[in-house]
Amino acid sequence: MKIYHGIEDFKPLDYAVVTSGTFDGVHVGHQTILKRVNEIARKHGGESVLITYWPHPRLVLYPDDTDLKLLNTFEEKAELLRDQGIDHLIRIPFTKEFSKLTSEEFIQKILVDTLGTKKLVIGYDHRFGNNREGRFEQLKANAGKYGFEVEEIPKQEVDHVGVSSTKIRTALLEGLVAVGRELLGSEYSIAGRVVKGEKIGRMIGFPTANIEIDSKHKLIPADGAYAVRVSTNGSTYQGMLNIGYRPTVSGKAKTIEVHIFDFNKEIYGENLTIRFIKRIREEIKFADIEALKKQLALDKKEAIKILND
Repeated sequence: MKIYHGIEDFKPLDYAVVTSGTFDGVHVGHQTILKRVNEIARKHGGESVLITYWPHPRLVLYPDDTDLKLLNTFEEKAELLRDQGIDHLIRIPFTKEFSKLTSEEFIQKILVDTLGTKKLVIGYDHRFGNNREGRFEQLKANAGKYGFEVEEIPKQEVDHVGVSSTKIRTALLEGLVAVGRELLGSEYSIAGRVVKGEKIGRMIGFPTANIEIDSKHKLIPADGAYAVRVSTNGSTYQGMLNIGYRPTVSGKAKTIEVHIFDFNKEIYGENLTIRFIKRIREEIKFADIEALKKQLALDKKEAIKILND
């Protein structure tokens, strides 16, 4: 997959099959669209093209709204799209100036003049252009003028539950990582660097790696203890992770700490990828350190059972 950090370096293709959107999470609904894009491209000897926007439009249009948390960084999204078999990924820097582009300008300048679009595939109720004025009906009615065909994918459903990035975010923020996995089609993951902590876990027999997340917009699931899988340096391990303020030891700031089973290497400064399998419990304040140690032993037993199942 070729990645373009701007549209100016892209050369029109003989047969471009295009889709566009933020694609946060690259969830099962997105995957259906991408599968169709690739099917059409292969059938006609063409190439698949995905246009996405970074930063997320809401972060630019509503800079004072700090509620939005994203399922993917751009790098994570790119890797997921690579796994889906997309040929070309175009990252358009989203600015207030770009947001003023009308739907007609977007179609002519980008889809037609720059990409050479022959087929556009969009998801259910997809909108584009200034004030989200562009829609499927407009595209279909003017397909002859634009010189490309358009296809709309019906609303995606999983067990009769509509799939959306918002629904996935809500599930993760409630600690429902199994629901998130079902809608994403894979485990939700976070990646970060191991930093030094207070080493309390080591003193009580459960050493942890403290994780620092680079992106302030990355969604972190609800506070609590989780069964997880941890990848580092090409190897994957079982583990349990806690998100929260560590009330038993009077923690002041929220931390993300993972105890990796059967692992005793020093990994300060290294990057870890953590995949959430299931939430074990909420974060709890225990009477003392001994009570915490007993609960951690139970958590580990439960995590191993979950991970082995």
